[in-house]
Amino acid sequence: MSNYDYDVLTIGLGPAGMAVSVMASEMGLKVCAIESRKIGGECMNVGCIPSKALLRISEHRHAVSRFADMQLGSVAAPEILRPFEKIADDIRYINEAKTSKMFAKVDLVLGQGKAAFVDAHSVAVGDKQYTAKRIFIAAGTEPAVPPIPGLKELDILTNNNLFQLDKVPASLLILGGGAIGCEMAQAFQRLGSQVTIVHMDPHLVPIGDPEAAQLLEKHLTKEGVVVLNGRKIESVTKTVRGVVLTTSEGESIEAERILVAAGRKVDLSSLQLEKAGIATGKRGIVVDKRLRTNQKHIFAVGDCNGHAQLSHAAMHQGMIALMNTMMPGPMKMDFRRFSIPWTVFTDPEVSYVGKTEKELKDKGVKYETIQVRYDDYGAAIAENVAYGFVKVFASKAGRIYGVSIVGRGSGEMINEWALAIQYKLRLHQIMMQQHSFPTMGFLSKRVAETWMMRRMANPWLKRMAQWMYRIGK
Repeated sequence: MSNYDYDVLTIGLGPAGMAVSVMASEMGLKVCAIESRKIGGECMNVGCIPSKALLRISEHRHAVSRFADMQLGSVAAPEILRPFEKIADDIRYINEAKTSKMFAKVDLVLGQGKAAFVDAHSVAVGDKQYTAKRIFIAAGTEPAVPPIPGLKELDILTNNNLFQLDKVPASLLILGGGAIGCEMAQAFQRLGSQVTIVHMDPHLVPIGDPEAAQLLEKHLTKEGVVVLNGRKIESVTKTVRGVVLTTSEGESIEAERILVAAGRKVDLSSLQLEKAGIATGKRGIVVDKRLRTNQKHIFAVGDCNGHAQLSHAAMHQGMIALMNTMMPGPMKMDFRRFSIPWTVFTDPEVSYVGKTEKELKDKGVKYETIQVRYDDYGAAIAENVAYGFVKVFASKAGRIYGVSIVGRGSGEMINEWALAIQYKLRLHQIMMQQHSFPTMGFLSKRVAETWMMRRMANPWLKRMAQWMYRIGK
């Protein structure tokens, strides 16, 4: 193994670092993994896992509270009454009983401090140094706090401390209408808070489909969430009862607590990248298509390279980076060529993959829109989830450019479309694939059938089909 302590060294044990460390150790490589906090990183401990748990608990409370003749305290499960305690217990169990077993073959440097480069092959934690043939930086990100006057003087909530609350606040002001903002707005509203979302974009989930955002906003508003789109925040101030926010439109919104959900930022200062000669840019660490930094034996995977701040994208990048160290030149993979689906886990769920309609228009791409609605589908009506749609942007020949799904099960359904885009499948192939019925996923097949029926509106094709039928045997 040359003169290095390890074959592989990973910095950070979020989804990307976990993927590299576990895969490499299972291949028989000697692996060291450094994590200054807890295994699982932001996603497991203060991100996607606890947020989805809170959403499910709030869903249970919401269902119970619809029965006006019942007393919540007499029918509610314990986790509804003590949500944060339940989530903490579950995360502790996952970490201790499940996740830690994956690292039996990995040398862990856990909770001993932050890693810092000494040189291009050496990393220090405190006064101890570790060397490796290849190093994988999977440092993750932190919540971004916008420069709003008065905000830094407040006891703000972010996803880092949100799940450590000991009670649900009576009112909650959320800055940001992206995934975290929308998910937590619905969760806390259903748990008993009066929630207000304030953000600068013209609609919720601004990276997605405006029509999907409108439907989501309709349902959030119906549940009592106040949504203020397109607002410029002038200041926030501490009051006796909490905080008050003022907008340039002259509005004044008061709440007990404030949650900042205004995106993520990369903080690489503690890594001392300059000692290893690693280049950085506006988005984070600069990588090539193989996820290598300018130091070819050092890789940057996940949020820290700024390409896609999603847990599944981080895991995928970790896998690709490690595989690229073993593959011969022509077989090395370009991580940018893989489609990346995403989902906002509200009710209704909002999911997307591929090019947005705006991107297609900006690039002058000719496309048609095929859309089917949940309220035209018997199963959705019968299951009382008849709100949502599947919308596909495609060429006349059936090439799939982008897909927007809003409604029950969209987070599961979007994966089929990600596969189709990645492997350049066309709509006729989706149509010919049998879909289990009656699932919400059957709506994907209906989209393809709708596209095909449009083709049959062509008089020439219609005559051709008739002629072929008559001569067929």
